[in-house]
Formats: sequence, structure tokens, C-alpha cells
Amino acid sequence: MAVDDLLGQQSTLHAIETLTVNKLTMSRSLKKGPFVADHLLSKVEKLNAKGEKQVIKTWSRASTIIPQMVGHTIAVHNGRQHVPVFLTEQMVGHKLGEFAPTRTFRGHAKSDKKARR
Repeated sequence: MAVDDLLGQQSTLHAIETLTVNKLTMSRSLKKGPFVADHLLSKVEKLNAKGEKQVIKTWSRASTIIPQMVGHTIAVHNGRQHVPVFLTEQMVGHKLGEFAPTRTFRGHAKSDKKARR
């Protein structure tokens, strides 16, 4: 069965064709394809057409990294600020939010022996 029959979406068709089954996230149905926010996909496609590299700000942590995004730097919002993430080939199939941690661990509280007296 062709990818056209399964998806019916022309905007992400070329992105789906380049992905292999091993690189897709298995939590989503293969016939649906990866989720990528439309505004993010259009910005990446514009930069690819121009051949430019710019930092793209996004709040879409749920978007899946597709091969067209490799080589770009995307600033992913972590709830407080935008964390720049340079996308490599090994990141394809993962979500953007995986690379921008939302919580910072400051260490366990030290034991205060004076307070116990």
C-alpha cells in the first residue's frame, strides 16, 4: 500500500517517505505518521529551500524530529526559557521535548544535625 493511500496528507508526505520503520516512534500508529506541528514544519521547509540556518523558536515539545530538521537548531521551550537544541541524525524519531528538560535537580537537602538536638 502506498504512503499516499495511508496518509492523504501532502504536507508531510515527503517526510514520511524518508523515515524507516526503525526510526519511527512505536507509540503512534505507522499509518498516521509522526506528529510535527504545521508551523514548525513550514519554517523548516522555508529554511531548507533558502539554504539558511537560523534558530527556530518553538513551544511544540510534542513534535517528532524528522530527517528534514537535521542540521537545524531549534529553541525548545522548557516552561521558563527556550533551550537551543542542535538536531543530529541520531535524534530522528524522538520528540523535541526530550532534549529540553523541564525540571532541575538541585540535590538532596543536607542533614542538619543541630536541628535534631
